[in-house]
Amino acid sequence: MEFFKHFSLEERITIQKELDTQKSFKTIADQLGKAPSSISREIRRHVEKGKSGNYGRCFNDCINRLSCSLENVCKGAVPCSRKLCRNCKKCKLYCQSYNKEACTKLKNVPYVCNGCTELSKCTLEKLFYKAVTAEDSAKILLRESRSGVSLDEDEIRRIDNIVTPLIRQGQSIHHICCSNKDSIMSSERTIYNYVHDYVLSAKNVDLPRKVRYRPRKQLKTRLKVDRTCLVARGYNDFLAFIKNTDNPSIVQMDTVEGRKGGKVLLTLGFVP
Repeated sequence: MEFFKHFSLEERITIQKELDTQKSFKTIADQLGKAPSSISREIRRHVEKGKSGNYGRCFNDCINRLSCSLENVCKGAVPCSRKLCRNCKKCKLYCQSYNKEACTKLKNVPYVCNGCTELSKCTLEKLFYKAVTAEDSAKILLRESRSGVSLDEDEIRRIDNIVTPLIRQGQSIHHICCSNKDSIMSSERTIYNYVHDYVLSAKNVDLPRKVRYRPRKQLKTRLKVDRTCLVARGYNDFLAFIKNTDNPSIVQMDTVEGRKGGKVLLTLGFVP
């Protein structure tokens, strides 16, 4: 059994399929080699809300939706052709008797509506576990957990009390880090990031040289071309082809470009 491992997309697809067939957490955990508690946390952490009705009935989670006989609650504010307001999904915005009802089954295992036998009859708010949505949500959560400042307020305040007064005295961050490396315990690049992200009281305008620097240009990633595709496709190969071919059909192509990203003129010349 594996612990402290992130779920992969394939494992999340397996969880969704097994939930749709009403398999227990224990069965899913044994199939994936995980702990049942890991399956439970994964499902509850990445649920997706859904508001849908069923055949002939719109979404309505009011506790009085079956017995309500109110009409024209919105007073014509919403163009509606329905006779009873309970058949309109916007009735809760205007009805003073609206009282939300939540499905009690969602408080227990499996905490979602996957595989529920009453799904085709339910008009309440639903919770689903979907593999693709869970994968995207997990990536965002993982990325956000590794971003930002990994220091508490007391540590930030301590570094700020050391760095900011020295910056305002005219010292550079390089000199400050070299002179107080045992007190700051952060790299020079990290202090620059703290200043740029407004973590410290000092700002970029307090660094005379930095405000004069232009933003560095980001190099565009170039596509790597497999050079083997150019074998036997050079100009000498072209001349050899013409020499060994009777009446070859040759077309010369040229392009004229005005501004970058603008219109392009394509010319084709048929060589007699």
